[in-house]
Amino acid sequence: MASHGVARAATILQRTEQELKEEQKQIEEYRDLEGLINAKIAERQYTLEVLELTSKLLKKNPEYYTIWNVRRRLLIYGLFSKPSDSSSPSKASLTTTQTDMPMTVSESLSLPTTGTSTDSSTTPHNPASQKIGKIGTTLDLIRTDLDFLFPIMMKFPKCYWLWNYRLWLLRQANERLNPDIARQLWTAELTLVGKMLVKDSRNFHGWGYRRMVVSELESKKLNGKSMVESEFEYTTKMIHGQNGLSNFSAWHRRSKLIPRLLDERGTDDAARRQFLEDEFELIISAMYTDSYPYAQSAWFYYQFLMTTLTDYVGHATITPNFSQDDRAEYVTRQLVILKDMLDGAEDCKWIYNALIEYTIVLSEMQDRELDTGEKEDCKLWLEELRKLDPMRGGRWDDLESVLSDSRHSLDM
Repeated sequence: MASHGVARAATILQRTEQELKEEQKQIEEYRDLEGLINAKIAERQYTLEVLELTSKLLKKNPEYYTIWNVRRRLLIYGLFSKPSDSSSPSKASLTTTQTDMPMTVSESLSLPTTGTSTDSSTTPHNPASQKIGKIGTTLDLIRTDLDFLFPIMMKFPKCYWLWNYRLWLLRQANERLNPDIARQLWTAELTLVGKMLVKDSRNFHGWGYRRMVVSELESKKLNGKSMVESEFEYTTKMIHGQNGLSNFSAWHRRSKLIPRLLDERGTDDAARRQFLEDEFELIISAMYTDSYPYAQSAWFYYQFLMTTLTDYVGHATITPNFSQDDRAEYVTRQLVILKDMLDGAEDCKWIYNALIEYTIVLSEMQDRELDTGEKEDCKLWLEELRKLDPMRGGRWDDLESVLSDSRHSLDM
């Protein structure tokens, strides 16, 4: 298998008899640990001791999703519900207790401080659950659990259950803590996922998680506001980073942000036209760079931009007030650019595919049949596609049938 085009090294090695015995011993220890946890949960022992046992097991196997659910039960029915010190924290006590605690991952990310909110959430807050530095308080349990997850996430960054559990844990903070304190945790989370995406900028788990974190930070329950401008800038930064032009997730995130970005800016028609020009320039420049005419991710974003012109009804679009002639003009210009792009990239199937698609679209937009020159061009481009990608012979047969109908006949 491969990951983002990088071959995964083989891990099957010849092992000695001693190594096999050691492995068997580890298997037995694993099974004993699993059995112990199941026995204690059956007895409803929702204690810190059992939580530690689940930690040991999950470090060995974070894919064991049932144990993540056990961990949730331990917190909900046991540890979160236990009585704590009844004193209410002050801003001064928050600062003092933080400095007395050992440095944790979440603290090392420099949590911002905010004023105390007078708003109340739908879930009543227990003042004791907001204390920092007292073992057994809800906040301390949540922060400790977040810190426990971090090294496992670094080792297994694409484990679904890890991301799901971390998100669940932070949403527990929304329900059980003061909104200002919960917001500090989510803000730290945005910094954390940013660092993880620096390590692997194309980790789609990280990108999906980032979208959820931003959504929470924007929410009313956390006294949030729109982050669309900063997130759009973030996609620009990631696209211009190393291997950024082949980053599916960055391009996809950008496409989802654009309609909202333009609406929030209150952009007029002239500014929208210029925005579209700039985005086309960005992606076309990327395609002309090095080997990027062959990068599928760049073509997906190009297709998104073209769709805002060719299939805009019922979809979010950049230029909703474009006339049909305006749209046809843009498609015509793009066909010229695509033909120029073939020079030096005659073996790039994406260009031929786009040329055929948008030649047909242009004729439909102008309510006419393909002219003789267009028919000949499409015939040649389809022949090249068959040579470059013979595995998709059925796809090219279907395309030929489309081109051979009464409207777009190629006389093939």
